[in-house]
This record gives sequence, C-alpha cells and structure tokens, in this order.
Amino acid sequence: MYQIKEMYYTLQGEGARAGRPSVFCRFTGCNLWSGREKDRSEAVCNFCDTDFVGVDGPGGGKFADSLELSAAIALLWPNEEPNKYIVFTGGEPGLQLDDELIDQLHSKNFEVAVETNGTLHLPTNIDWLTVSPKADSTLKIKAGNELKLVYPQENVSPQSYEDLNFENFYLQPMDNADKDKNTQRTIQYCLENPKWKLSLQTHKYMGIA
Repeated sequence: MYQIKEMYYTLQGEGARAGRPSVFCRFTGCNLWSGREKDRSEAVCNFCDTDFVGVDGPGGGKFADSLELSAAIALLWPNEEPNKYIVFTGGEPGLQLDDELIDQLHSKNFEVAVETNGTLHLPTNIDWLTVSPKADSTLKIKAGNELKLVYPQENVSPQSYEDLNFENFYLQPMDNADKDKNTQRTIQYCLENPKWKLSLQTHKYMGIA
C-alpha cells in the first residue's frame, strides 16, 4: 500500500526543470522529521516547510498497489500528448517508492522524477534524480541529475558536495524569517563559485501549488 499526502497537476517550480508541466505526487512520511511541530527542534531537518503528515490533501489517500496509484496519476495528466512527467516527492519518497510503481508509469509513457534527501537507496529505473542534502544526515546517493542544496545550513558547506557526480549543482535560499538575507547570500555565493547555480522557488512567487 502507498500512502499519499497529495497529488496535483502543476508546473515544476525549482531547479533545472523549472516551468515544466508536472504531476506532483507527495508521499507521507520522512526519515529526518516526523512532520509534527512538537518534534521540529529535535529533527535532523528542522527547516522543512512542507506538510507531509496524513493522506488528507488534494488527491491524497491510500492506494492498494502500483496499478491503482499509477492509474490515479495518469488521470491527472490533461491529455495524451507527449512529455508526460511525474515528480515523486515528500516527505521522503525513498520510504515507499519502488521499481514496480515506476515501471507502471513508464508503461503509461511518463518520465519519472524523484526529489529525495539522499539518505536512502532508491530504485535504479528513475529518469531524473534530484538530491537535496540535509546537514547532519548521511548521504547515500552521491550521483544524479541535480544536487539542490538549501542555503545556508548550519554545519554544512557547499564545497563538501562539489566532488560528487551530479550534472547540475544548485543553491536554493532557505525560506524562513531571513529569506531576503538568505537570498542575497545565495546570489553572492553563486557569483563567487560559478559551479553553483541559483534555484528559486518560483511557484511561491507565482502563487501556484
């Protein structure tokens, strides 16, 4: 059984594929935070701004198997034209995602993307892999299409990831009370270290999901 917080059709807002029409499927659960505010201060990732608790979001629910979930995802795509694209996120998708579900979506002509914290091993049949490392966690996935680091984080430097095997390296300003200051720091870091590119959460600026 798959437990899904929410599913919806939108535009990818971040990273190398920003602006691409996508179905987002958010799994419940994460291995770095319970998702409950009372546990935030003790969490490995204490800055997460995503609700991934329960199955009560739009399109959310419990799905018995890969056939049921892949069919629900396919219904969210607006037509039969090419470029079908599904983004699995969370929470942490590595807790639930498996080869069978990805194979079902491939059979429906979807390209499958995953956004992960990189602390769990994932299926090998993913088409686009985004790893977003968190300070004080152990990174197990050290290769992929893009590494997207929320910046700044205490106890971690972008330099510590530069030798990993990723096609793209992004810094994304941390969205908290110091967002404007964080954005300026991120811009300056990218200017001084051109291996890194700026990623903005454009969906928040545009007011879309």
